[in-house]
Amino acid sequence: MQLNELTHAIIGAAIEVHRRLGPGLLETAYRKCLAYELRKRGFQIVEEQPIPLIYDDLSLECGFRADLIVNGTVVVELKAKSDIHPIDKAQTLSHLRLMKLRIGLLINFHVEKLTDGVHRIINGY
Repeated sequence: MQLNELTHAIIGAAIEVHRRLGPGLLETAYRKCLAYELRKRGFQIVEEQPIPLIYDDLSLECGFRADLIVNGTVVVELKAKSDIHPIDKAQTLSHLRLMKLRIGLLINFHVEKLTDGVHRIINGY
């Protein structure tokens, strides 16, 4: 499956979760339900993946965590807040760089229409 197809499938699963739950819940609830929905659809999911920070020969476990990694190729960062800020996008891009991955989705579930809360983040664009 190509990256575009994969991201479309992830967004479709997120829309299903949002359609059934609506806005207003905690981020952890959306993470668990989206992970469940994606697994039902046959995807490999890693939740709360630790992301080490490597600087030269120094490796730091700084507490960075990716909400979801789908099929080992797409980082999915979830939010449940009124607005997405530039720092949220920068955080997702930093996760992509540290993990050496190309594409991420930043999804905010605290919106009326989920497609308004989806942001595609590309490393190296």
